[in-house]
Amino acid sequence: MTTAPHSAAHPAPEPLWQPGPDRIAGAQVTRFHTWAATHHGAPAPTPGDPEASYAALHRWSVDDLATFWQAVAEWFDVRFATPYDTVLADRAMPGARWFPGATLNYAEHALRAAEDPARADAPALLHVDERQQPVTVTWAELRGQVGSLAAALRRLGVRPGDRISGYLPNVPQAVVALLATAAVGAAWTSCAPDFGARSVLDRFQQVEPVVLFTVDGYRYGGKEHDRRDTVAELRAELPTLRAVVHVPLLGTPAPEGALDWSELTSDATEPDFAQVPFDHPLWVLYSSGTTGLPKAIVQSQGGILLEHLKQTGLHCDLGPDDRFFWYTSTGWMMWNFLVGGLLAGSTIVLYDGSPGHPDTAAQWQVAAATRTTVFGTSAAYVMACRKAGLHPARDLDLSTVTCVATTGSPLPPDGFRWLHDTFAETGTDLWTASVSGGTDVCSCFAGAVPTLPVHIGELQAACLGTDLQAWDPQGKPVIDEVGELVVTAPMPSMPTRFWNDPDGTRYHDSYFDTYPGVWRHGDWITVTSRGSVVIHGRSDSTLNRQGVRMGSADIYEVVERLPEIRESLVIGLELPDGGYWMPLFVHLAPGATLDDALRDRIKRTIRTQLSPRHVPDEIIEAPGVPHTLTGKRIEVPIKRLLAGTPLEKAVNPGSVDDLELLRFYERIAADRAQ
Repeated sequence: MTTAPHSAAHPAPEPLWQPGPDRIAGAQVTRFHTWAATHHGAPAPTPGDPEASYAALHRWSVDDLATFWQAVAEWFDVRFATPYDTVLADRAMPGARWFPGATLNYAEHALRAAEDPARADAPALLHVDERQQPVTVTWAELRGQVGSLAAALRRLGVRPGDRISGYLPNVPQAVVALLATAAVGAAWTSCAPDFGARSVLDRFQQVEPVVLFTVDGYRYGGKEHDRRDTVAELRAELPTLRAVVHVPLLGTPAPEGALDWSELTSDATEPDFAQVPFDHPLWVLYSSGTTGLPKAIVQSQGGILLEHLKQTGLHCDLGPDDRFFWYTSTGWMMWNFLVGGLLAGSTIVLYDGSPGHPDTAAQWQVAAATRTTVFGTSAAYVMACRKAGLHPARDLDLSTVTCVATTGSPLPPDGFRWLHDTFAETGTDLWTASVSGGTDVCSCFAGAVPTLPVHIGELQAACLGTDLQAWDPQGKPVIDEVGELVVTAPMPSMPTRFWNDPDGTRYHDSYFDTYPGVWRHGDWITVTSRGSVVIHGRSDSTLNRQGVRMGSADIYEVVERLPEIRESLVIGLELPDGGYWMPLFVHLAPGATLDDALRDRIKRTIRTQLSPRHVPDEIIEAPGVPHTLTGKRIEVPIKRLLAGTPLEKAVNPGSVDDLELLRFYERIAADRAQ
């Protein structure tokens, strides 16, 4: 059990931003509330008091969970090919059973806008790379490509339940492949091509894909990166593959034995959507814990469909007139969430490139070039723009941007102020939405509500249908105090299971070992008396760089293969200014020296075998790595020490094998504090 940092009660500050009456009245969540009150017994909205209205709607959404999700399905006109028996047959966690008896298809809903003749030639996808020249894929083109590829997959023998993998960047082909996979009832899984072979295999080998979509390389930072050797290694190490599909991003021919993308998508075909059970696998995402292989998280077609309809429609307030851009890669759940913008009928913007090339303003330039309305990015990027002295709203035409959303790490107060002020320079009424959730649910626990005020440093509220609470170590909810983030009722997008976890032990131990029957996420939060939420960072030792969670075990495995390294310890620390410090401590083998050459070799090894995100910010020689008495590396106490917690409060001395070793890490913390 981790110990939460101290927090004083939150006074009621003046809001940074307040939605105007027109925005409140026009918001979809307002219309949904009025409709749900009439048709499903939700409490009526409070005239003139949007905060009281949302609080009442949220309370109803968690108190009457089944009715709320039934209302969501009806409001968004979810097409059930066969009807459901009941909404929630079993609400136990883990193991909640949603909409048993129902069949549907996620891809059918994602492509529904193409059925409207008036929208067939409107853009569904806008693709931009570092050359900043948007390429349009219309709704009709997207639907035709998905239909063509789905038919090709069936000809290749792909059946419902098979796994299909993508080693692809954020390009239209990745979206087409995902939707075609869903259309045939197979399960999608993807990694970005900056992942090294070992990191990809640790993921894909768990699920045994039958088809692999790959690129020959990608463009990043003004350079072309050839990945053909890595692809060859993946093919050799994935014996279950029946087919490999080559996407020639760099223009090279398909390697021997591989199919070319154009062969499978050249003829537009009307899609045939397999109608699958509500809990049928849609995709497998990966989230690393502190030990073992990445968790292979299975989420369902129906659960993701309902959760993303709720998030994109009610919380992000997206609709057919919106252009939705989130800077992400295919290895992060935010890419899957971005694709969910299609469910709202919105145009989604796919950017394949560096977040800061040719300069720090790159993401803003993409937003300007694509006429983005809702722009999602990382807190780290916002802080980098502030530090660089940028004025994006003044220097670029961002007049269409109505909302900037951030995630990946808590947005510091200065980030809120900078976003507000930089858009206020041009008179823009900007809604700043800091959101927080997780790969584990592929959604947000708390964040955007278009009808609520924004307070500096706070997320606006817990999301509808999410019984979010902060709990103390005794399992009691606390208000205006820091506690563990828990969810006390099931969400449809919670994992149906982990792959290769037949008895559910790893799933249970990942979320339910601390508070039985209650989801514990591993974040420290404060729920304020006003209903807003403050995120304080991870309460465990999982590494979290810009929302991408990585396991320390991955790093130990590759670093400790080097003969010079006896043992290592990596820590990820959220900094007060919104930054993130990830040092790697190394205990050297006798006779080894930590010089620049060894540092470079460590970084190169991590970069090539894992990914650039895993490369530490600093490599520090240590006299040793402390352990518990049972031999486990002590990560959380070292994290507490580096965060400034006194030694006597950071660790139980009786649980450490060598207490004197902790003095070294205590000195590192003291030096950083000066």
